[in-house]
Amino acid sequence: MPVLDDLAVAAGDDDVVGGVPARLVAAPASTEEAAALVAASAGLAVVIRGGGTKVQQGPPPRELDLIIDTRRLTGVVEHAAGDLITVVRAGTPMSELHALPAQQLALDAPPGATAGGTVAANAGGPRRLRYGTARDLLIGITVIRPDGLVTRAGGKVVKNVAGYDLGKLYTGSFGTLGLITECVFRLHPEPAATSFVRAYAAPGHAARILAAQVAPSALEVYAAPGADPEVAVLLEGTAAGVRERAATVAALLGGDVTAEPPPWWGVPPPGDLTLQLTGVLSQVPALVATAVGAGATVTGSAGAGVLHAGFDTGSGSAAGSGSAAGSGSAGSGPAARSGSAGCGDPHGRVELIRAAALRAGGHAVVRTAPPGLRDTLDMWGPVPGLALMRRVKERFDPAHRFAPGRFVGGI
Repeated sequence: MPVLDDLAVAAGDDDVVGGVPARLVAAPASTEEAAALVAASAGLAVVIRGGGTKVQQGPPPRELDLIIDTRRLTGVVEHAAGDLITVVRAGTPMSELHALPAQQLALDAPPGATAGGTVAANAGGPRRLRYGTARDLLIGITVIRPDGLVTRAGGKVVKNVAGYDLGKLYTGSFGTLGLITECVFRLHPEPAATSFVRAYAAPGHAARILAAQVAPSALEVYAAPGADPEVAVLLEGTAAGVRERAATVAALLGGDVTAEPPPWWGVPPPGDLTLQLTGVLSQVPALVATAVGAGATVTGSAGAGVLHAGFDTGSGSAAGSGSAAGSGSAGSGPAARSGSAGCGDPHGRVELIRAAALRAGGHAVVRTAPPGLRDTLDMWGPVPGLALMRRVKERFDPAHRFAPGRFVGGI
């Protein structure tokens, strides 16, 4: 296998996915090279790695021979400002795409995240309320199938409706259906002005903001045990329009208008076990209350019904760095309460929060967990349409060699 021999090197100590070490690592520099690599690695179990921001999420792979690293698949291929689109290679850091002149790719991403990884995880941050997630902003994609075949879907115009939208199939597939090498994104103009409104207020106030027709770009909540919850609203547009709408929101919430977001904005909650929660908007307050009552800190979009909860399992690996802990935000509210609620072992806490998400019409997915818990937790929970997803996996990857066991139902 000359291509594999030329590109692959022995894995190092850090080349680990979910506690499972790889044998080899390869970093192709083009779609053609990636296709040859995938074809040459037939029979090997493969996991794809971009910036590594999400590589430890989800269950560990059943086996792992080769990590395909996209760090050399970088660069903006095309930026058609007049058409509001950009074509980028999958390993391009999202920070580069956030620096496009006069235009924005409205996908919030953690430091180090790449374009391909953001699509593979269907990631979205606070601004998902207005702009959506990667699934909504992706209009074209190039993927290497597990058999080495190069496939392209979509195009370079926003209103491309020809054929089945394979881009949406690959988005959120967590690397189980192939290797993404290029993405085409829809862009938006940079707003002339932005403003934030912050207030200590219950998540239920989100409904008042949405009903006020102030067109928020993001409506986020922070809630933690022993503290008053905080709500923050992002407004974008013309200077006069933002000023007027910010005043309306501040009056509704009894809050303050600021130029900067709160320190917990877009930051994962603290804890070595984190979950993503969804629910219909009317049930978000109850979902937040249950999670906080179980001892979790909750952040996320009260306006879109997509939240993140985190708590420490006591394993000694609690997240503090890069988390909202100690940010001086909601924990210093005017009526902070002492103590936090616990409810037994981590499994019981996860199931309690998951049951609340199901009652809220949504789901609870465990994103990260300590190594000792990964094998015993139900990371994904009940998944509608699992039989269909299995059939798709069989068609695209019949040998089950791409991210084996990493996705729902052991796919």
